[in-house]
Amino acid sequence: MESLIFGVIASSALVIGALVGGRFTIPKRALAAMLAFAAGALITALTFELFEESYQQGGIRRAALGLAAGAVVFTLLSQQLDRLAEGKHPQPQGSEKLDLDAAATEKPPSTASVSGSAGLALLAAVTLDGVPENVALGVSLGEGTGGITLLVAIFVSNFPEALVGSASMRAQGRSQTFILGTWLICALLLTLAVVVGAGPLASSAPETISLPLAFAAGAVLASLADTLMPEAYEKGGPTVALSTAAGFVLSYVLATV
Repeated sequence: MESLIFGVIASSALVIGALVGGRFTIPKRALAAMLAFAAGALITALTFELFEESYQQGGIRRAALGLAAGAVVFTLLSQQLDRLAEGKHPQPQGSEKLDLDAAATEKPPSTASVSGSAGLALLAAVTLDGVPENVALGVSLGEGTGGITLLVAIFVSNFPEALVGSASMRAQGRSQTFILGTWLICALLLTLAVVVGAGPLASSAPETISLPLAFAAGAVLASLADTLMPEAYEKGGPTVALSTAAGFVLSYVLATV
């Protein structure tokens, strides 16, 4: 029951973000601040809750191998999703991979000219690093080691990512039903990952748990460098450094209290 509650709390941010992004226009600087705060929180989480735990469970070789695998898989998938997001309207070389200005300001066209793949790309990215993150949260609960830091980090990162993704889908003509439905399915999947982590995986051998924890750390680290931080800086400028620091401090305090 505890794992189910934690899973619902962590995944509820996806549904809330989808509702807000699908209905309201968010100033780009406010959105950048949220993304930067999420990045700072995830730095603490991937260090203490994911990679360090993986190292303690399986040693440095397994931890390093899992982290590298997670980073490589996320990077390769992200490249494929970039091409998918461009669709029939490729952006100029060097342009950002998700146009937040268009997502935040454009009104939905009467007839969608693209499939909404930009928002779907972010949805897939959230799922890729979200599943191992939530499994790690469940494992920490099953072992009785807490998991509050990781819960907070997951929540504060899920909200802006879902908000941006749903805003992009809305700008590309997707219906409210489609937007909310896709993010709700993602939320249910991530909730299930917490329950699985707290159940079968919590009783597994430490070496077995080590790899998914490190994989999650690698995927999170790659998503920070590939998505969250570049998007935040592009839309918020140097001031997002303060939001990143705030997210880091909050997560660190929660990890050490």
